[in-house]
Amino acid sequence: MTRSRASPDGRIPDRDVAAKLVIIMVGLPARGKSYITKKLHRYLSWQQHNAKIFNVGNRRRVAAGMPNLPDASPTSAPHRHDVPSQAATILLNGTKGPDIVLEDEPTKLDLNGPGDGSEETMDQSAKFFDPNNTAASRLREQVAIDTLDELLAYLLHQGGAVGILDATNSTVHRRQLLVDHIKAREPKLGILFIESICHDENLLEANMRLKLSGPDYRDKDPIKSLQDFKQRVKAYESAYEPLGKWEESHDLQYIQMIDVGRKIVQHRLRGFLSGGIASYLTTFNLSPRQIWITRHGQSEDNRVNKLGGNSELTERGHFYGHALYKFITFKRKEWLIQQKNRIASSNFPPQPGDNTPPYPELNQELEDKNFCVWTSMLKRSGQTAEYFDADDDYDVKAWEMLNELNAGEFEGMTYEEIAAKYPEEYAKRAKDKLQYIYPGVGGEGYLQVISRLRDMVREIERITDHLLIIGHRSVCRVLMAYFMDLTRDDIADLDLPLGILYAIEPKPYGIEFHAYRYNEERGWFDELPNYKPRRTVDRNN
Repeated sequence: MTRSRASPDGRIPDRDVAAKLVIIMVGLPARGKSYITKKLHRYLSWQQHNAKIFNVGNRRRVAAGMPNLPDASPTSAPHRHDVPSQAATILLNGTKGPDIVLEDEPTKLDLNGPGDGSEETMDQSAKFFDPNNTAASRLREQVAIDTLDELLAYLLHQGGAVGILDATNSTVHRRQLLVDHIKAREPKLGILFIESICHDENLLEANMRLKLSGPDYRDKDPIKSLQDFKQRVKAYESAYEPLGKWEESHDLQYIQMIDVGRKIVQHRLRGFLSGGIASYLTTFNLSPRQIWITRHGQSEDNRVNKLGGNSELTERGHFYGHALYKFITFKRKEWLIQQKNRIASSNFPPQPGDNTPPYPELNQELEDKNFCVWTSMLKRSGQTAEYFDADDDYDVKAWEMLNELNAGEFEGMTYEEIAAKYPEEYAKRAKDKLQYIYPGVGGEGYLQVISRLRDMVREIERITDHLLIIGHRSVCRVLMAYFMDLTRDDIADLDLPLGILYAIEPKPYGIEFHAYRYNEERGWFDELPNYKPRRTVDRNN
């Protein structure tokens, strides 16, 4: 997100088609392309870019007469969310509000047929992907171009800034076809290739196992399905041409991502957006870990509803910090036991009934995993971490980036006082909290918080340790918006009261998510089953 006088909201692509970007994924099956595209889409959307995924495989299945069912991967289990493809429902006053839906499913393709399953279904086994199968090759090529046309329509006519074409695109012929098609429609559009390469055999096996839960192999014998999928990969490998000489001779920018970010190769990257994407891709890791997010305990200013400031914790706030320390310590030990049990029950190749893929990096020394606690530089955040700071098993660090949104001239005031003394400012904020910036020296808005947390999010993605973030309302809202893939319209209104603790566990297919509420009487935390983000009912928050 960039802001200037010419673009005060940071949306340059609305004014300049040359700032729009077509991202073309490249790579053999089971190389993590969809995993990369979903995380990249989530990051770009969080950075306020209008971005959308266009998956060629979904169109291909429909074109071949297969039903394009929702993914029944492990994400369908309770508390497990493949965030980019699953709606997060906003509740307003306890009732269902508008769904926060990411539209990464392309419109179903009708190739001279009703598309209702009545037509003859084309074989979708490994034979379909044999480069010598001319009929299937023609169909795959047509589907790719039709999907690209939908992507271009999104960029050129529907306000899109970034379109991601998720497909193998494994030959120079296919990539040249796509580039020529894009340039014929709009030569000013930027093009970025991202190739996912995988050499790690454990990672490959885990990726292939994930595919068994996908629409091509659902409800089929897992052993036979794995064999068929490996044959499909061999069919692609026979004609596969990695990025390189052709792209370089045509001055095309590209990124090669090896073993999900362990190594990155870049060529001719141009512009802020491509550079930012490359930087983000270097942070990927599949290390099993937990990320916890909560607000600080009650402060003296909280008690009287004052904005900002740097007050101390109340006695209740200190109690919250102690309960948080006890609960996190308990959950840390519980997680270690669960991971060891998961390692003991992992099977390669998968056995009938298996549904959870093992981590490729699960066999590391789990006992040695560090636990970081990050606070802001403000007293109420640091004091909430005081019990962690006294325990050598935790590494506590204070970050200025995690400070609360600066209210400028209104620091130390209540919303009632602002409404009475500055009614115009109060009305401006109520109308558009996301775009609003507090007046005065140092005054910020939510877009500024998103901007300063960009590097923080990259660091969260990079580290392999467990992490607890003890933040503030605006900071926690912005971080939760990233992990839960919330839309820009919902970031500033996310209900995030004191005493709520969120647990996020990154998975190869998305995240596993839990929410807990502080039980003051018990000095403990109770899980909130089926928790979904919802809007605050207090317009002052």
